[in-house]
Amino acid sequence: MPSQPLPSGEEPPADEVLIGGVWTRGSGHANEVTDPATGRVLTTLHTASPKDVDTAARAGARAAADPAWRDLAPHLRARLLHRVADLIDRDADRLSAVQTADTGKTRAETAALAASAAGTFRYAAALLETAEDAITPSRGPWTTFATHEPLGVVGAIAPWNSPIASDAQKLAPALAAGNAVLLKPADWTPLTSLALGRLLTEAGLPPGLVSILPGPGRTVGDAIVRHPLVAKVSFTGGTDTGRALARTAADKLMPVSLELGGKSPTIVLPDADREQALAGVLFGVFSSSGQSCVAGSRLFVAREIFDDFVGELAARADQLRIGPGTDPRTQVAPLVHHRHRDAVAAHVEAARAEGGRVLCGGGPPEGPAYADGAYYRPTVITGLPNSARTCQEEIFGPVLVALPFDDEDDLVAQANATDYGLACGIWTQDLARAGRIARRIEAGTVWINTYKQFSSATPFSGWKDSGLGSEKGRDWLRGYQRQKSLYVADSTTPLPWAG
Repeated sequence: MPSQPLPSGEEPPADEVLIGGVWTRGSGHANEVTDPATGRVLTTLHTASPKDVDTAARAGARAAADPAWRDLAPHLRARLLHRVADLIDRDADRLSAVQTADTGKTRAETAALAASAAGTFRYAAALLETAEDAITPSRGPWTTFATHEPLGVVGAIAPWNSPIASDAQKLAPALAAGNAVLLKPADWTPLTSLALGRLLTEAGLPPGLVSILPGPGRTVGDAIVRHPLVAKVSFTGGTDTGRALARTAADKLMPVSLELGGKSPTIVLPDADREQALAGVLFGVFSSSGQSCVAGSRLFVAREIFDDFVGELAARADQLRIGPGTDPRTQVAPLVHHRHRDAVAAHVEAARAEGGRVLCGGGPPEGPAYADGAYYRPTVITGLPNSARTCQEEIFGPVLVALPFDDEDDLVAQANATDYGLACGIWTQDLARAGRIARRIEAGTVWINTYKQFSSATPFSGWKDSGLGSEKGRDWLRGYQRQKSLYVADSTTPLPWAG
């Protein structure tokens, strides 16, 4: 199928990736990048290969060790990060259009993600300018210092669901900490990352400091993780892949940060503000078409209001507007790829086989406008025990399973009865009770009377199978550095060890 213009009217991008400071054709396989809303090919891109990874890693190591970057004063490095943020703001509309074409997301969401990426670079710049080393208490005739230095070359493996925001959350702190970065975007959604790479080049980052290496995880991602020059990997993706990556990292004695899967509970207590809770639950699971690691995909409702609340929720979910991300009226856009849509559909069929009752959705929307896109209707399922596969496995689509609870102990037991521990939402007017429940929930983030809100200043982490390590917050840069201790003698008196 021939390439189609991007929705913004731009021509398809050149068949180039960024390898060690050079924009060139990758030596990997040819990958057709498609528009999820239409199934049309946007462009054909030759991805990177393990050979390209080696070239990029060697160039990154040279760039990181070059005094022009290694010895650059913190405020000057911060100035470069601010310049990247300014360029993102300048090109925000174009970046939004590219990401909508790449992922299928609504323009409203991709505009917000571009703004978030700019904010991430600015926050990392602020951390860089305010980070302090320490003079530690001396235990002898010397002055002691605890300092932090870059790791060298960092691997960053980003997911397909929010490319520019995820890219920024890996690039900005790693660069602020003084490293070079090998960024691998997902095979399905490389265009946004490559567009960001053009801005990094324009901002004046030293050549070779950042490489953009799209390609399959089993080849390009594996080559990054295994490369001897790569000193850390930050990965966002599936739990099984994260486990495999961690095993390889263990052999290298290399640190990793892992943001993995989720099956997050959303809790509605009997006294919750009904309208606030209905709107919040709908947003928590069906925004981004459910393609979010923190999606509130398990709904727990107090038994005395369960039937009424879930019935109204399903009725409203059935009325959400489905359409292309380019339509400003769209609330539920297509899924990222037809293969992923089919995987979501298979999960719903498995729920039916387990005895689940589908209250709304349960298949693609009908009509010629949806025939060629990767669309799936918002789906609400009841009638399953919490032990069912549908209640335990991450679906990563617009699918919600609803379950009743009897009391607080029953609620907490069910909410925590999963391998995941990423996020949770609680809807109630009793803030004391909300706080008590929040402390008992096994999750890295708990929202009370809100959902899917983030701040660069607030740490984000996953518990259990949802991840390892933290992102964001004041210590973000330290995860991309190693600590060194210095002892400086206060006198020239020889050490009294002999004589």
